[in-house]
Order: sequence, then C-alpha cells, then structure tokens
Amino acid sequence: MKIGIPRALVFYTYYPFWHGFFTELGIKVVLSDKTTKKTLSEGAALVVSETCLPIKVYAGHILNLIQKGVKRIFVPSVQSIAPKIYNCSKIRGLPDIIRNVIKEDFEIIEATYDKSEKHHGLYDFLKEAAAYFGITDINKIKAAARNGQKVSNNFRLMASMGVPYWKALKLAIENKVILPEEKKTYPINIAVIAHGYNLYDEQVSMRILEKLNTMNVGTKIAEELSEEQMREGISSLGSKLYWANELEITGAASHFIQDSEVDGLIAINAFGCGPDSLMIERISRFAKEKGKPFLNLSIDEQTGEAGFITRIEAFTDMLSRKKNKNKQKTEEGQTTTDSAISDEILAGIKNTL
Repeated sequence: MKIGIPRALVFYTYYPFWHGFFTELGIKVVLSDKTTKKTLSEGAALVVSETCLPIKVYAGHILNLIQKGVKRIFVPSVQSIAPKIYNCSKIRGLPDIIRNVIKEDFEIIEATYDKSEKHHGLYDFLKEAAAYFGITDINKIKAAARNGQKVSNNFRLMASMGVPYWKALKLAIENKVILPEEKKTYPINIAVIAHGYNLYDEQVSMRILEKLNTMNVGTKIAEELSEEQMREGISSLGSKLYWANELEITGAASHFIQDSEVDGLIAINAFGCGPDSLMIERISRFAKEKGKPFLNLSIDEQTGEAGFITRIEAFTDMLSRKKNKNKQKTEEGQTTTDSAISDEILAGIKNTL
C-alpha cells in the first residue's frame, strides 16, 4: 500500500488534498526528491526537444521515483476543473506521455478528472484511483476525501496569510495551522506571476522569491488572493475563464496591475507553452495600458542563473528609481502647495489688520 507522487506539475495545486486522501486510506505516500539539474537532464533526454520544460521536469521526477524503488506512481489526467474550463493538452494527456516515453517496470495509477463530462465528479475520480488498491467502499473514500479537503483548506489558509509554500505544506500535512505575525514592509513590492510548478520548484524558479526578499523587495503571489478577486481580474480584462490554471496567471496579474501597493510585476513562464504565451501577451498589454512596469522571464533547461538575476536586479533598480522620482515630485508639489497656502493665509492676515 504505497503510492509515488512526482513533485512536479499538478502536484503544486493538489498535493495537500492527495496526501490527506491517500494517507486516510492507509496508503503510504512517497514523494520524488526536489528537482535538481540531474532530474531535469534525465527528463529532457526522454522527450523531444520541443517539449515544454514542465513536462521534462515531470518525466525526470517519474524516473527519480522508479530509482527509489517505487512501483506504483500516481499520474492523473486532469482534463477539466469545471464545465468548459480545460487544462492544456499535455496535462490532459499526461498518463499517455509518460507511458510512451518511460519504458521502466512500474505501474501508472491513472485516474481521470473531467468536470466537462456529465455525471463525472470528484468521487468518480477518487474511486478510480482507490480501485488500484482494492478499495471500493464509498464511505471510506468519502471519509478520505473529507480528510484531504481538511489538509488542503489548512494549507490554503496559511498560504493566503503569507506563510511560505513549503512551510505551509509541511504544517498542513502535520495537521497544524500556524499563522504568521505581522508581515514585514518593504520599500517596493513586486507581484510574481507564475504557475505553481514554475514558481515553487526551486531549481526552475532559481528561488526568485527569496532573491527578491534578499534585495529588500516585497513579493505578492496569487495564493494571497481569493478566487473572487482573481475572477474579477479576468473580468476587468473583458475576458472569460477558459484555461484551468488561468486564474493564477491572468486573474492574479490583472488584480495586481490595478493594486496601488504593487510597484511592478514579474511573470515566469516556460518557453514553448502555448496557453502561457497567450496569457502573458494579454497581461503585457494591460500592464502597459495601466502604466505598470512588467517583466517577463521565459525559462527553459538552458536558462542561466547569472542572466536571470541580472534582469531581476535591473528591473528592481528601475522600480526603485521610478518610485523615488515620483516621491520627489509629490514632495515638491506638496511644498509648492504649502507655500501657496501660507501666502494666502498671510495675505488674509494683512487684509484683516
């Protein structure tokens, strides 16, 4: 009763739920190790070069689990999260991709989640996964689902309050909830827009959130927003939700572009990702329209850390200069206004005398 879960792609959205679900059923969860250069290179060697970076990383994590002796690996097909709200084709076809590129001896625990299909909901998806372990009791499955939801809710609560991703995840699976004290303030704030698998994978994102904080820059992320705020963000673009992970990109970016506390935005997207290229283009135009500085960082397995950091430093320097210049203009304007008011008061006093 053991199941391997790759630390990649939809892991970053659903793992708190999966951990609570499988452990409640008595199934031990084994995670692949965190991404390394070896993980990436081994995964990239299995697929054609045009394949996007997240799929290359995912294949590398499957190999890592096999090398750890795990024989059953959870590779779900998340087709649609709501009627007519779809994932990209690679996430939808993930079991088929892995089945065709990895010829090692292991069993794919495959389950399909498709809310665009009638009479196909969460319990159908969970029953399909549990059946591989001979578990068919619907009451047990529902109890496990409730436990999964509890873990997921605790994780999202902490993430929304600013607890770092990996710390919130660790606490949630330990059934703990610890909220942070008052958040530190920074001279400038940047919203970092990315899918979880591009942002929280420390090898892929090169620890961008930590690097920005080290530069004395505050960061804002999609997890801090409610679903309603992100949906309103999409609506303000005159658009409708289509992609399953569009809220965390288009919705969050649109909200932050209109947030006066955010000085600029950095987007991280995988080179060659079709849906992301469309979303980033829309965000870029909206940011330009609203006068909000925007930097897009496109990444692949060849991306070097030195160039990555240089672009971030240049962007933050530009934001600091812009903010200081605006502050100076405001102070000069206030001084002029104060002087005019003083002259007016003096004139009034003289007339009175």
